[in-house]
Amino acid sequence: MTATKQAKVSANHIYDSFIIGAGISGIAAAIKLKEEGYHNFKIIEQASRVGGTWRENTYPGCGCDVPSSLYSYSFAPSSKWSHLFARQPEILSYLEGVSDQFGITPLIEFGNALHNAQWDESRHLWILDTNSGQSLARTVVFATGPISEPVIPALPGTEGFTGEMFHSSKWNHDYDLAGKRVAVIGTGASAIQFIPQIQPKVKELLVFQRTAPWVLPKPDMLLGTTSKRVIEKLPAIQRGWRKTVANSLNVINFGLRNPNILKPISNAAKQLLKLQIKDKALRDAVTPNFTLGCKRILFANNYYPALQADNTHLIPHGLIEVDGNTVVAANGERHEVDVIIWGTGFEVSHPPIGKKVINADGDRLSDLWKDSSPEAYLGATLANMPNAFLVLGPNVLVYDSFIGLAEAQLGYIVDGLKKIKSHSISKLTIRTDVLQKHNDKVQQHLKTTVFNSGGCKSYYLDKNGRNFAAWPWSLAALKKHLSYFKLSDYDLIYEAKEKRSAA
Repeated sequence: MTATKQAKVSANHIYDSFIIGAGISGIAAAIKLKEEGYHNFKIIEQASRVGGTWRENTYPGCGCDVPSSLYSYSFAPSSKWSHLFARQPEILSYLEGVSDQFGITPLIEFGNALHNAQWDESRHLWILDTNSGQSLARTVVFATGPISEPVIPALPGTEGFTGEMFHSSKWNHDYDLAGKRVAVIGTGASAIQFIPQIQPKVKELLVFQRTAPWVLPKPDMLLGTTSKRVIEKLPAIQRGWRKTVANSLNVINFGLRNPNILKPISNAAKQLLKLQIKDKALRDAVTPNFTLGCKRILFANNYYPALQADNTHLIPHGLIEVDGNTVVAANGERHEVDVIIWGTGFEVSHPPIGKKVINADGDRLSDLWKDSSPEAYLGATLANMPNAFLVLGPNVLVYDSFIGLAEAQLGYIVDGLKKIKSHSISKLTIRTDVLQKHNDKVQQHLKTTVFNSGGCKSYYLDKNGRNFAAWPWSLAALKKHLSYFKLSDYDLIYEAKEKRSAA
């Protein structure tokens, strides 16, 4: 169904499925549905192009910290990567190419945002209010991703700042940083990538660090023309490369589940710091005080050199106030600056899509999550959310490629969509006892992982101290659970016989 034909669908048309978002997950969901012979589905994207987080994040130095051989769809390998770890422009180009190659791009309604999604119990349908009006669907797939809503701390005085100010995910490329006094707030994954890029340009660079992260050397390398040709002509090399990377990440995941195993790596990393940073005061300031892996492990080769540049000053404290054009650190340091760049990450503790979704009880998910932690079954189905699936939802994250995780989940979700259709199921909801048992077990096993026991405050833990993000077992175990959609895990209501015969 082309975009033109979609626009002509009548207001009372009922879609088999409705996909929200055309990032990594949304593209893959549409491809898998199409491969299964589904045509009566709709996919919307609020932006003007595909790509999700790789479309939104364009800051200098933006790239992936998972090797590109694995950070790509299993069904669409590429031999065009210029580096072992792909840069943002290449990843975005790759996603657009895959969307075109599999005929998904013409199906996407761009510039169409979801405003509200509400379950209609009387008809067993989802009512979806969007920019283009209202749609009805039997099932819905929320493929909006966990890294989509930037967080900017609400600090006193920011409204009175008269200089330039932006979040790393909303980079102002029109503003020239040359010769400016710049304050970077945060030292997470984005900041360690853009700090080395802007440091040579600016007059003065102030880096506010609340917690020193673990930054390990990045084993990156240039893939020249010869390498690309070999990979293209010999797909077995690429498959082997992909398998090798996957096995390496499995080893890291094993360590995260068994923190004592990581101690030798931690000790080696601290010894390496002595070679990387000569100044003892700076070295002490950037030495992590928690177990390796408790917070996201970062990889960079140019971050520590940038911190040691003459025009860089690390402030090992958080920003607490902005007084006019002066930034004030928790230790009382005051510095006048021209620019504030927020490297403060994203709202991941509660999936942002929750603000737009109303469940079968008439409750908005974001309201339910204000005082409680979000829970899901295999990161895909939520309580009182009939016929709805969430990609990369709570407690499904493994240290691996997001693309690989999305693929695994979508295999499960599409299997569920097929069974809803083939069994003439009108309403499918995860059973309360299944959901509770699953999450109790997940939380119990997370207690001994580095995420919970490593002595840090990370985005894996929400305000209740509950780990809402991580999966406590191996990726293989997750894929096994996701390999088959068990209808017995769900409460089912079947269509009336007269409706079945009419269909």
